[in-house]
Amino acid sequence: MVDVSEKPATEREALAEGSVLMQPATLALVRRGDSKKGDVFSAARIAGIMAAKRTHQLIPLCHPLALSQIEVEVLADTKLPGLKVTARVKVAGQTGVEMEALTAVAVACLTIYDMVKAVDRGMRIDGIRLMQKRGGRSGHYRAEE
Repeated sequence: MVDVSEKPATEREALAEGSVLMQPATLALVRRGDSKKGDVFSAARIAGIMAAKRTHQLIPLCHPLALSQIEVEVLADTKLPGLKVTARVKVAGQTGVEMEALTAVAVACLTIYDMVKAVDRGMRIDGIRLMQKRGGRSGHYRAEE
């Protein structure tokens, strides 16, 4: 792991996004709450939060962090069609939380896929990326739209 002991603890935040593209009928099923495995929105949200907290156990050489906030949002988007996932993660620490936000989005998307794969195996997880980060030595980053 990178030695961060000389870095000052500062407030850091990261925002990541991704989506799960699916058939319109699959999206309608999810929106109605008719998945045989249960509420897709809630399960994906909780899975993302749990994943952010365990990022250091999943990604080699990541530091374990005492995260101060994790928000995972899952929204239906008929234009895709599919579900859009965003994760915002905050910490006051010596290293950033980009990996935690990206991991939250990835696992939330995988959870969505798992919960409705029986009706739509052609779903596609797409566009997982860091949208914004702030704090730390490298300062503020915002992805281009």
